[in-house]
Amino acid sequence: MAADLSKSNSNSKPLHIVIFPWLAIGHLRPFLNLSVSLAGRGHLISFISTPANLRRSVHIPPRFSRRIRLIDFPLPPVDHLPPGAESSMDVPHVKQQLLKVALDRLRPEIRSFLNEAQPKPDWIVYDYASHWLPEMAKELGISTAYFSLFTAAFMAFLGPPSVLMTRERTTAEDFTVLPEWIPFPSGMVFRLHEMSKNIEKDADGNDYSSGTSDSLRFGLSIDGSDIVIIRSYEEFEPEWFHLLNKLYQKPVIPIGALPMEDNDDDNNGSDEDWQEIKQWLDEHKPSSVVYVALGTEAVLSLEEVRELAHGLEQCGLPFFWVINRDHLVNLLPEGFVDRAAGRGIVRAKWAPQIKILEHPTIGGFVTHCGWNSATEALRFGRALILLPLMNDQGLNARLLAEKGVGIEIPRDGQDGAFTRDGVSATVRLAMACDEGRTVRDNARKMKDLFGDQKRTEKYISKLIKQMVEKE
Repeated sequence: MAADLSKSNSNSKPLHIVIFPWLAIGHLRPFLNLSVSLAGRGHLISFISTPANLRRSVHIPPRFSRRIRLIDFPLPPVDHLPPGAESSMDVPHVKQQLLKVALDRLRPEIRSFLNEAQPKPDWIVYDYASHWLPEMAKELGISTAYFSLFTAAFMAFLGPPSVLMTRERTTAEDFTVLPEWIPFPSGMVFRLHEMSKNIEKDADGNDYSSGTSDSLRFGLSIDGSDIVIIRSYEEFEPEWFHLLNKLYQKPVIPIGALPMEDNDDDNNGSDEDWQEIKQWLDEHKPSSVVYVALGTEAVLSLEEVRELAHGLEQCGLPFFWVINRDHLVNLLPEGFVDRAAGRGIVRAKWAPQIKILEHPTIGGFVTHCGWNSATEALRFGRALILLPLMNDQGLNARLLAEKGVGIEIPRDGQDGAFTRDGVSATVRLAMACDEGRTVRDNARKMKDLFGDQKRTEKYISKLIKQMVEKE
């Protein structure tokens, strides 16, 4: 739980900080965790999102209800954007740019709020998609902080703002080579199949562009910020933080993984759900169960679901597989659930990920390599079995493998296909084989970094000091 440290603050007046995340569940929650940390130091937070996102994803701890104000703005309608779509999980990947069109159309409402809010905002902390916010904030005399939920390595791969704003990478191949601004050898590149999957069109050939590329959004967001906040640890990726400081020429402040409010019970579940899961986990030996969860947005093909299922069956280890999309259950191999009974669980509804990862019987985690999930697993020292699926996840997988805390499931170099044999062998290597002992040991050591709340509090203190001194 995040500590309430407001009484230990200096005598400086509380700041009014506006928080504005991108419209994705995986972005809303870290921005909320930062809000809780800042509110715990006595600062006033105005947290902006859409009505549905605030209802389903933003749960304010009661002790902070007077310090964190929720501000909702309904999204304006956009052609081809489904009615009621307010989050990236509400639309297929190919239509997510339309959410950015809707976000951009909120500019007048955001400007009015910033201009009229009382007390006047001192800072606005924003995400990469709202590239127009820095200029607006400066016109209104508000300091700006770009909050990156991506690793320092990923941000360095994207490049300095000058490159992002002027040099578009236009093909999938452009992302498969190390850019010239990275001065040291590294495997931090995307694979061709990862980028080909991200550059997609619908059945009619529409790519639904927002009119502003993500590259330009990142570039303007970084360039217009007074400071850049990175949700990672300098101790975990020191070479990348050092490079970012050179590329950005402005304060780059690590914030750690942030204190996590263990409020999973508020998110579509109940204590009964957890007790049922815990009872099953309690029946197994320490570090023997592999947890499988591939995020809220990634969509697997029929072949991928079946190869993953057969691989879990083949590995011989107990597994707990959370499938977040109901239709994927129908893609499982015939008889799989019955054959897995007793050794494996397939759960097609909510599950409390933090509680599961914390349980001592969990030894490894088959993950899509979303940075949220990776940091949660390393908080408890779990070995990672890496299966990146979209967006930044390929580079996250390279970083986690490079740091020796995970092993990537092998894929075909052309189409990115993986096999049951590859899944089975990688799970066993990470979980049980002597050859994987170093990865397990390295992952366990990460508890001392990702699970160190005192270290994170020091990071937050440094951030607040920077914000107060800027005022």
